[in-house]
Amino acid sequence: MKKVVELFDQLKSLTQARTVDTFGRDEELLEFLRPFFQFLFLHYFRVSLSGKQHIPKHGPAIIVANHSGTLPYDGAMLHLAVHNVYPKASGVRFLVDDFISEWPYVSDLVRRLGGIPASMANAIRLLKAEQTIAIFPEGVKGVGKYYDERYDLKPFGHGGFVRLAMKSRATIIPAAIIGAEEIHPMIAKCERLARPFGLPYIPITPTFPWLGPLGMIPLPTKWQIAFGKPLSFADAKPRDIENESLVLKKAEAIQKTIQTMISARLKKRKSVWY
Repeated sequence: MKKVVELFDQLKSLTQARTVDTFGRDEELLEFLRPFFQFLFLHYFRVSLSGKQHIPKHGPAIIVANHSGTLPYDGAMLHLAVHNVYPKASGVRFLVDDFISEWPYVSDLVRRLGGIPASMANAIRLLKAEQTIAIFPEGVKGVGKYYDERYDLKPFGHGGFVRLAMKSRATIIPAAIIGAEEIHPMIAKCERLARPFGLPYIPITPTFPWLGPLGMIPLPTKWQIAFGKPLSFADAKPRDIENESLVLKKAEAIQKTIQTMISARLKKRKSVWY
């Protein structure tokens, strides 16, 4: 019991005001919490990586990945995939959805762990500082997919990430995440009850809310994260940025690439668990 109290006291001190980097990330807090997520990465989800040679050591680079899982564990695992290959690099920064800002304590924690509100201006700031950022173009639609829609990518919006790559001359690295779709199989969702809390929905799964807080524990699926060949936008012209059809065409091509990567790995997968 004494050790538990000491752990909470340490966590409390780490979450109080302290020195952070230019973008608000608190490295000490990140290092404190990382062992827990490393346990998930190495022993719980047992993440296997492919395409390590395509992982960027530093930016400007944009990792574009599929989004799923009801709760965004995929973001944490993607961060660790890059960190474990390049532990001394600056790591991956995340653009987070607007609804997170409506939760004062949560938004502060997300910021200290490396998240930054999603906007073109913020993304360009990060890329100009030669950071690597992760973008999930499916957004809330991705994590909010029903179980029978698993691994079927939702539309990648209006191609904002392509326009961002053109403006910043950043490289795009497509990434496919397998295993997250099954950690919280969503069979229904309640949007009406979620609105007062500033949430897009409350998920209904085989374990939540029936088991209470225990129902929020993810199932121990076996994960794969694959990185594809980098796509360069260094020679993009100013007129290309304003060319809506060109931007959409490139966004659709990247979505198709990721869907193909996912489908190829699903065909070879023998079990969700092993």
